Amino acid sequence: MTIQLIGFDADDTLWRSQDYFDDAQLEFERIVGTYVDLRDARVQERLYEVEKRNIALFGYGVKGMVLSMIEAAVDITAQRIEARDVHRIVELGKSLLRHPVELLPGVREAVEAIAADFDVVLITKGDLFHQEAKVRQCGFADLFRRIEIVSEKDTATYTRLLEEFGLPAERFVMVGNSLRSDIAPVLALGGWGIHVPYHTTWGHENEAEVADDAPRLRRIASAHELPGAVRDLAGFAA
Repeated sequence: MTIQLIGFDADDTLWRSQDYFDDAQLEFERIVGTYVDLRDARVQERLYEVEKRNIALFGYGVKGMVLSMIEAAVDITAQRIEARDVHRIVELGKSLLRHPVELLPGVREAVEAIAADFDVVLITKGDLFHQEAKVRQCGFADLFRRIEIVSEKDTATYTRLLEEFGLPAERFVMVGNSLRSDIAPVLALGGWGIHVPYHTTWGHENEAEVADDAPRLRRIASAHELPGAVRDLAGFAA
């Protein structure tokens, strides 16, 4: 049984993303902080509670985040937030949507090296328009056999995709920064994972645990190590 297909996550695996969301959240806190004491109001926790609750309605991405910020701001300020500050929150979202793609160091070279020996696909989740725009801007979309933008990355989604690819999970490796979305579901199906942690991760993506010594998992520090990690897993699988 040999590995045939390598899947790549996009945000915070190939290019920067969460940094910009973190900056937007800090600005959100500055806006709300003119109405309430940030610590007493538990602003971070209350915003996360709203975002998590709304995932089923809005999905992932900037637009869902902005709608959740507005809802949270109205609640936290007891409906005292002014229209001009609601508009500032909307502008935060527009700024995020316009932000250019910034590739992580060594990513393009790593994907090119892996694509020379294996089929590669891109599997990302989030707002369709935004993800499509980032894929267009990245500069190496042509390397991927398929590009899948999905609403969720769980065992059901990966099962469907692998069926469409005509491939058993044992021949598939997923590369990503999120244990919850990129690694745990694929390992549960019998596939392989390469975890490349990013220096900042949204709390929701940390809601998963994978044993450090999981036999089908490799953990690496950067994209520069990716080709070697893929070869290592391929040799182990064979």
